[in-house]
Amino acid sequence: MSVPRLNWRLTLEAPAHAPDGAGGFAEVWTALGVVWADLAARTGRETFRGGAAVSRVPFSIIVRAAPVGHPERPVPNQRFRDGNRLFHIRSVAERDPEGRYLVCTADEQVVV
Repeated sequence: MSVPRLNWRLTLEAPAHAPDGAGGFAEVWTALGVVWADLAARTGRETFRGGAAVSRVPFSIIVRAAPVGHPERPVPNQRFRDGNRLFHIRSVAERDPEGRYLVCTADEQVVV
């Protein structure tokens, strides 16, 4: 197994609830830390939502492993941010038997 090129600087973010001032809550995203990653795009597709075309591209994102429960270990329903690009994490698994790297399956959605 080849060593991944961790050349993308991504911010790991988690959803949180914040008061919206009207008695309810709004979803906000909180930065948990910065990780270096290897990104590989998979086959994308275009769908229509709410009358707009949406491009959905799945990515395989490899990061260094962190212990279970550590704030910098990605989990599903979190996301990676690269500027304005957002990668929503769908699954996380160990990439190698030694547990040195994690592979995250994530989707990037762009309204076209």
